Amino acid sequence: MTASGRRLQLRKSEWIILAYYVYVAALSPFFAAHSDNRFQPEIVLVLAAVLITFLVRAQRTRWTTTVTTIRDWLPILLTLVAFREMEMFLPRFFDLHLESVWVKQDRLVLNTWHLHSAIESLGPVLPFYFELCYFLVYGVSAFCIAALYLTGHRRSVDDFYFTYLLGTLGAYALFPYFPSRPPRLVYPLLDPPTVTTWVRNLNLFILQHATIHVAVFPSAHVSSAFSAAWSMFILLPRRKMFGSVALAYAISVSIATVYGRYHYVADVVAGFGISLVAGALTFLLRRKLLICNQCIEK
Repeated sequence: MTASGRRLQLRKSEWIILAYYVYVAALSPFFAAHSDNRFQPEIVLVLAAVLITFLVRAQRTRWTTTVTTIRDWLPILLTLVAFREMEMFLPRFFDLHLESVWVKQDRLVLNTWHLHSAIESLGPVLPFYFELCYFLVYGVSAFCIAALYLTGHRRSVDDFYFTYLLGTLGAYALFPYFPSRPPRLVYPLLDPPTVTTWVRNLNLFILQHATIHVAVFPSAHVSSAFSAAWSMFILLPRRKMFGSVALAYAISVSIATVYGRYHYVADVVAGFGISLVAGALTFLLRRKLLICNQCIEK
């Protein structure tokens, strides 16, 4: 029991994560190609449920402050687990029919609209910047949580995760339906970056050794970055600088994914669309809650 006598509840973020794990467990018999991972979704679901339940109960003890902090940061780890779990849906082969359609938009943006030449017009400056943005997206949620801590909005952490997880896990959830390979592998000769920096080499190393290979559509890099931006705008309306910086960063990530040939333009558009749904849902729910609170006060 809490000090106010009310029973502690699971956070919204924890419900979303558990719901996602349930979704994966239910979907795996229909899509998963690896028989050796047959019970992996169920095991992940049970372990996550046990861990979250343990933390909820532990928060009623004298370790409240420590447990609260752990729950603030745990969704980042559980999101990484959710990402890795998608590798279970790796198809036995790729027919590349989706990629052959998507690459047409890439040719338009990179060649006709001169995105490739514009980025490399200043030498290594912009390529380095965009590759760095692509690399830092792995920590975007941590940066936003730290910003909430520093601005005295720690209580809004769960609200941030609500939008962020809807956008990020929403993209992951669609991977099994769109098995695809990145343009850098399918079309290696289509305007690849001609400026090589150490950050690009690091990104390529990570993608080769520490990522999943089931799909690139929609772009979770893009959906997570924009979802984080919408969340910062909503949670810090009087400090729009945080949302503006996050939005500029999300746009940079979008450009980086296409320029670096990590994603197709179609992936970026889809990822952006998912983030809009997550942001709009958050805004509407918060507005409805505000109206309800005002009615109660009257």
